[in-house]
Amino acid sequence: MTGSRLGVHTLARPPRLWLLLGDKAGDNAQVLELAHALGEPFIVKRLLPRPQWVVGKPRFAPGLYHLDLARSDPLEPPWPELILTIGRRPSMAALWVAEQSRGFTRIALLGRPKRWPERFALIIAPAHYDVPPAPNVIRLQLPLLRPDPRKIAQAAERWRSQFATLPRPLTACLVGGETKPYRFDAAVARDLAGRLAALAARDGGTLYVSTSRRTSREVADALEASLPAGARIYRWRAEDPAEANPYLALLAFADRFVVTGDSVSMIVEVARLGRPLAIAELPVRRDPLTRSKRLLARALGPEGPWSRLGALARRAGVLGFPREIERIHRYLYESGRAVRLGEAFPSATHPPPDELDQVIARLRALLEQESVARSLCERVGQSATRGSS
Repeated sequence: MTGSRLGVHTLARPPRLWLLLGDKAGDNAQVLELAHALGEPFIVKRLLPRPQWVVGKPRFAPGLYHLDLARSDPLEPPWPELILTIGRRPSMAALWVAEQSRGFTRIALLGRPKRWPERFALIIAPAHYDVPPAPNVIRLQLPLLRPDPRKIAQAAERWRSQFATLPRPLTACLVGGETKPYRFDAAVARDLAGRLAALAARDGGTLYVSTSRRTSREVADALEASLPAGARIYRWRAEDPAEANPYLALLAFADRFVVTGDSVSMIVEVARLGRPLAIAELPVRRDPLTRSKRLLARALGPEGPWSRLGALARRAGVLGFPREIERIHRYLYESGRAVRLGEAFPSATHPPPDELDQVIARLRALLEQESVARSLCERVGQSATRGSS
């Protein structure tokens, strides 16, 4: 890391807004999108976890113990008035900053808090996070994810000749990876390949599969071995330059999309383009522990029969807010913007409603509150100085 980066433009005094970003590109994209729409100068602080916490989950508490401080941007005064962040690891650091600032710094969190929702000035919660209504909560239908038109146009220029001769329809299959509570192993990958083969046999055209950072080697191997003749596959590799990844070009050129059900980010990006979309739902893990946890989370959720007990457990810090990705699926199915894989693709649809404006309004209100409070403090301080002279 070379230090913090300043966004929008440089001011004489430090910006009031910090963005705390982690190592997940999809999460970071949401924070940056929101910050640019806000139009407030900001400083980006990139925070990288220690190796054991890249996949492993650190105990949620205010602190920096889980970060690789040598590779992360420094967190030091002057403290910001507002932090915008997302995810477990960056929000732990945000809570630490709020403590160091003695409450001067407030936090706006995208997604769900792991604990202590009352410590966040604003929680921006899409529907797949079971966060109950509260004065500091904005409930959204979809995450604030959207593909960058400029980057898609650039990718289209680079890849145009390679896609120009492919038989149509061009069906892009965007593949994620295993995440709780789903199972995504070689057997599931072979089943997916079989369903894609049936789709290609029925409709013809070109099948183009693109894996991602979360796709395991086992799944990529199974897909590559099981896809029908003529199908194309891109296997994501960390060492590949960004230009080698066809993801953005597929967003530009594909006629229709299949996205594995684990990937909220890719599902939402395709939906916001208004393209025909089929979701390849993944099976829930079969082990009794996973199924029991899933049932218990629903029972203790805000809409469950034990919601009061769940609320007490969350206030005590012993229970988090469950995630249910199927809520995103159901919203897109019910609004006619997606189907289950195997059903007839919907025709091109209107993109989902944009909920960005209401979030921007709440963030601006937070910053305005801080400006008023700071002005009052300065006036009190000036009055005290005059009174003592």
